[in-house]
Amino acid sequence: MAGRVMAPRQAGPRPSAGTPVIPLDRDAASLELNGRAVSLTNLRKPFWPERGITKGHLLQYYAEVAPLLLPHLRDRAMVMKRYPNGAGGPFFFMKRAPSPRPDWVRTCAIAHGSGSVIDFPVVDDLATLLWIVNLGCIDLNQWYGRCDDVDRPDYLHFDLDPGPQVPFARVRETAAVVREALVALRMRPLVKTSGSKGLHVYVPIVRGPVQKAVWTFAKALAVELARRHPQLVTSEYRVAKRPAGRVLIDYNQNRWGSTLASIYSVRPTPLATVSTPITWEELEAGADIDDFRLENVPARVASLGDLWKPLLQARGRVDLGRFV
Repeated sequence: MAGRVMAPRQAGPRPSAGTPVIPLDRDAASLELNGRAVSLTNLRKPFWPERGITKGHLLQYYAEVAPLLLPHLRDRAMVMKRYPNGAGGPFFFMKRAPSPRPDWVRTCAIAHGSGSVIDFPVVDDLATLLWIVNLGCIDLNQWYGRCDDVDRPDYLHFDLDPGPQVPFARVRETAAVVREALVALRMRPLVKTSGSKGLHVYVPIVRGPVQKAVWTFAKALAVELARRHPQLVTSEYRVAKRPAGRVLIDYNQNRWGSTLASIYSVRPTPLATVSTPITWEELEAGADIDDFRLENVPARVASLGDLWKPLLQARGRVDLGRFV
């Protein structure tokens, strides 16, 4: 699969009615989206040259999944991870919204321990989404708390990260262990591929506990699961002390200021894989990271809708306050 050259626009479904079509035959374009002019540049620039995927293809992908993606990004600060020369090139992180910028790009001011206040961009709509992807952001990394209270997240999560040479089957096995523990606590976990090497397990929670309390709960559960399943998982965050052949239950991603790739994020992998929500039944049946890619996820989204709607709903959220 990795050696096959594909034609992304022809391989995927045609954009649905109302979805902007990104011109792939020229280098620049300006789109009018709800009265906002979005300038797009370097559209023919190869972002995955071995696969024939350009920056224009990446923008078209995000335009197609935007209706389901945007509700998960709205009102959250965005940490930009910019790949100006595509997935195989160097990248850099950028927190502060660049200036000059369109006056319709909203920002979220977050005070840091250093005393500085950083104005992060907020992706509330399609125009801002395409603007930020046009900056070279391949994947999207949003804040855990909403802008009106960035210290109180509305979900907790576990990043299941396999060590070197650990097969993905063991990540699936670890996910089942984590799910069983969460269900026993009367939680309803959701799962998605990371798009990179592992899986992300999320639980929607009632907003209340501060980020440190959420982190404390996640750590306690990860440590306990590592104690119960020492041959499968580890909670050891320090690489030098991490036992080989295990899957890390990374609770530390819950710390203040951290981010994970959002759902439907394309990842800078050779296959342009996507961090994709899946069902637990799909995972049990052998779903794999490489099954979900830039060229086929829009059709999946159009067919299945958003499997992660529970993360947006008020009902069914866990009151983590009774555990911390």
